[in-house]
Amino acid sequence: MKKSDDYYFNEAGLMVFTEAYHLKRGFCCKNKCLNCPWKYGKVIKKESQKKSS
Repeated sequence: MKKSDDYYFNEAGLMVFTEAYHLKRGFCCKNKCLNCPWKYGKVIKKESQKKSS
């Protein structure tokens, strides 16, 4: 099988596109892709704000 910088196959045998592929495509498809460089649909943890008593 040909190796590619654009995708790989996960443990279940499914094709997963890489961040490099998404960047080459140039836009977010809004499908919550695993390697989305735009982080669409990802929960971004913010540093917890310290509360002053």
